[in-house]
Amino acid sequence: MEAKQLKWVYLLILSLIWGSSFILIKRGLVGLTAIQVGSFRIIFAALFLLIIGFKSLKKIPAHKWKFIALTSLFGTFVPAYFFAIAETQVDSSIVAILNALTPLNTLVLGAILFGIQFQKRQFLGVFVGLIGCLILVFNGAENHPNQNYYYTILVVIATICYAINVNLIKKHLSDLSSLSITTGNFAVLLLPSLIILSTTDITQRMHLEATQTSILFVLILGVIGTGIANILFFKLIQMSSPVFATSVTYLIPIVAFFWGLLDNEMLTQIQFLGALIVLVGVYLSAKK
Repeated sequence: MEAKQLKWVYLLILSLIWGSSFILIKRGLVGLTAIQVGSFRIIFAALFLLIIGFKSLKKIPAHKWKFIALTSLFGTFVPAYFFAIAETQVDSSIVAILNALTPLNTLVLGAILFGIQFQKRQFLGVFVGLIGCLILVFNGAENHPNQNYYYTILVVIATICYAINVNLIKKHLSDLSSLSITTGNFAVLLLPSLIILSTTDITQRMHLEATQTSILFVLILGVIGTGIANILFFKLIQMSSPVFATSVTYLIPIVAFFWGLLDNEMLTQIQFLGALIVLVGVYLSAKK
C-alpha cells in the first residue's frame, strides 16, 4: 500500500485506539487516583515496549537521546498525568473534544519555533476543525453546568505539549524508526513513574476489587492505547506532516462520544453537527 493511502489507515486506527482511551481512563479512576492511573499507564507501556523493542535502543545515536528525553516529557509524561487529573472533574467526552486543539497548536508552534512550512489549505482546515471543536465544547459546557471546567486548562497544556512533541520528532528524530523512538521514550520514563507510584497509597488499595479491575483497564490503556499507538503515531509523523498526524485528535472525539453514549453521556444534535465540521477540517488539513 502506498504511503498516501497508508497514512489514512494509520489515522483511522489511531482514532479508534485513542478515542477509546478516555473511557479507559475513566474506568481506571474508579479504583485508582489520577496519579496512579498516569503512573500505571506509563509503566505498563514501558514494560511492553522494552520486551518487544529493547534491541532497537542500540539504534539511537548518543546525541539523539536528549531529543528522546524531551519527546518523552512532552509527548507522554505530562499528558498522561494531566488527562487523568482532568477527568476527575470533567466528562471523558469533553476531555476528548479539547484534545482536538492539538493540530492548531502544532501548526502555530511548528511555524514559530521550528520553521516548518505549511499551506494555506492546511491552515484553513485547522481552523474549520477548531470551529467544530468549539461547537462541541460550548454545547458540552451547556449540558454539564456542574462540572469544574477550570480543570480543562490541564488538557489545553497537554495539547501544547503534544504539539511540541510532534514538531521535535519531525525535525530531529525522523531518521529513527518509530519503535526506537517509542521504546526510548518509555525507557526514560519507567524509573520516574515507578518512583511517583511508590509515593501513593497503592499498596493499601491493591486488595480492593475495584482497584484490581481499574488496573486491568489501565493495562489495556498502557499496552494498546499508549505503547502500540505511539509506534503507529510516530510512523505517521514520519510519513506525513505534523499537522496531518495530529489531525487524529479531530477524529478522537467522535469515537469518544460513542463510548460516552454507552456510558450514559448524552450526545446532542449540535454535537453531531460539530463532529461533521471536524471531519471537514481533517479533510482540508490533509489535502494537498
